[in-house]
Amino acid sequence: MSQEAAEQLAQQTTEETGTAETATAAGKPEEAEAVEAVEALEAVEGAAAARADVEAEPTEAADETEAAHPAEPSGSSPSPGWFGWRRRYPRTAHGVTVGTTVLAGALLLFALLVPNQLERLNPEAFFRLPAEGILLAGLLLALPPRSRRLMAVVSGALLGLLTVLKFVDMGFYQVLARPFDLVLDWILLDDAAEFVRESFGRTGQVLAVVGVIALIVAVLVLMTLAMVRVTNLMVRNRAVATRTTLVLGTAWITCMTLSIQITGVPLATKGNADLVNNRVEQVQAGLKDGRVFQKQAAVDAFAKTPPDQLLTGLRGKDVLFTFIESYGRVAIDDPAMAPQIDAALKEGTSNLKAAGFQSRSAWLRSPVTGAGSWLAHSTFLSGLWIKNQQRYRSLTTSDRATLNSYFRKTGAWRTVGVVPGVRRAWPEGKYFALDHIYDSEHLGYQGPYFSWTPVPDQFSLEAFQRLEHGKKDREPIMAEIILASSHNPWSPIARMVDWDDLGDGSVFHQIKKEGTDPKEVWQDPERVRTEYRRAIEYSLHSLTEWVERYGTDDTVLVFLGDHQPVPTVTAGNTSKDVPVTIVARDQKVLDRIADWNWTDGLKPAENAPTWGMDKFRDRFLTAYGPRKD
Repeated sequence: MSQEAAEQLAQQTTEETGTAETATAAGKPEEAEAVEAVEALEAVEGAAAARADVEAEPTEAADETEAAHPAEPSGSSPSPGWFGWRRRYPRTAHGVTVGTTVLAGALLLFALLVPNQLERLNPEAFFRLPAEGILLAGLLLALPPRSRRLMAVVSGALLGLLTVLKFVDMGFYQVLARPFDLVLDWILLDDAAEFVRESFGRTGQVLAVVGVIALIVAVLVLMTLAMVRVTNLMVRNRAVATRTTLVLGTAWITCMTLSIQITGVPLATKGNADLVNNRVEQVQAGLKDGRVFQKQAAVDAFAKTPPDQLLTGLRGKDVLFTFIESYGRVAIDDPAMAPQIDAALKEGTSNLKAAGFQSRSAWLRSPVTGAGSWLAHSTFLSGLWIKNQQRYRSLTTSDRATLNSYFRKTGAWRTVGVVPGVRRAWPEGKYFALDHIYDSEHLGYQGPYFSWTPVPDQFSLEAFQRLEHGKKDREPIMAEIILASSHNPWSPIARMVDWDDLGDGSVFHQIKKEGTDPKEVWQDPERVRTEYRRAIEYSLHSLTEWVERYGTDDTVLVFLGDHQPVPTVTAGNTSKDVPVTIVARDQKVLDRIADWNWTDGLKPAENAPTWGMDKFRDRFLTAYGPRKD
């Protein structure tokens, strides 16, 4: 609009206000006059914009004007703003308005461009053109007023939900190296809350849950308000908004066609559409997974094998299946950890050999990484790929036989479990066919917790010796033993003490005081990696020394890692491989697996065989079943 037209419109507006208001204004001081002038100018601009909209879209402009400025009773004065401060500080008010609008736009842009992985969160990620934002802007400009307002609210809320999902994904990638599963992972949120309670107490858990809920609500509300505000701005400046949307759309198509990048990052992106599409496929797969798993679980090659033909090659032996928490391939392959871990494995191999034991090692591929030990344990024991909580629940309520079940079925072994990480009722324990379970409360431990770890590994093994293995005139034992000292957060860490000095575990109070503080350790990824490596060394020393001290001709030890540690430790390594080792003094035991081509010693070679963890059960039962001549 030209200056001349604006002045004519201002004159017309002044005349329509009446002589009473003109007289009142004439008697006001200069400051009030300045305020009036600002408001008059805003009125002129608003009237001009309204008139332009009326000329372009009479019905739409009238509808929106009525919604934005409802009619006031005759004789009422204009609203003074927030407690009148807009009248008193017009420039400040204008600045706040502009600033709020800019923040709203920045918030929407952040939501559209923020990735769902922390390692991708860098400045380059925010210098891109989001296809979804451009299309949404065009749609909002094209819709009629009522539909536009509804669309702005709905799209703002959905964008808020998408942002929340991205933040949840960040947490899952940091711990499990995968995104959140919208169908199968809700139970893990309860496990996360329980982990916080165990680490920081009940108060810390409540505060964390309340804080998360408040943050989610805040994101949804702010995103919706931001979308409404930016939509209103586009409508008030329709011509500019339309041209800008067309220019950005053309730029997006050009950048996508020519694959234009900035520092290796594509300038044009449709990441949100891809994310939503992947989640739709994930949901569909999750809904079908139950039926797929039922078909897989129904197939068991040994279900009809008579008890007297099961595990004949191990009769009279004590067979110990031992899981070392988070003992992953990274501990052996990573150059920063390899020297120390290699030394520990070589020392263990040498000492065991001196005690008459031989060992063979290879790799197993775990269904999980970062966490979810129970899924790996059940995969190893059941011979099924237990990759999520739904499968775990289906398994533990089924009649699918595990390695434990087959040992018990023979009637030749007493089955026991040493599970120091269990601190509450564990109804699934019945499924795993354990005659007796020793949890954290039944090992006789009177020492301190080491962060999450309830009982140090050395004490757990000594307790197993005292409670089961060391008894005289007993029947052979099949034991499932979980060593938890290498569980996240790996600080503070227990250290080896003389086995004769373990007592009731009180000796570990002083050791814990000498240890590191997890709050300090986790501020530095390199310190986390160092503490992880030390924790693995401790677990390996505890286990190999126990075999040296208490192992017999009838001892058969199978030990393995359950999964790789969290990405902070793996540092980009996406492998899910874990070491697995069989130790025995009886050469006949190892002869049975000669065709497995495993590596001699406790350290598997880089090219040693790699099996899925679900393949071990059947191969083990086959190797130690009746021999066919």
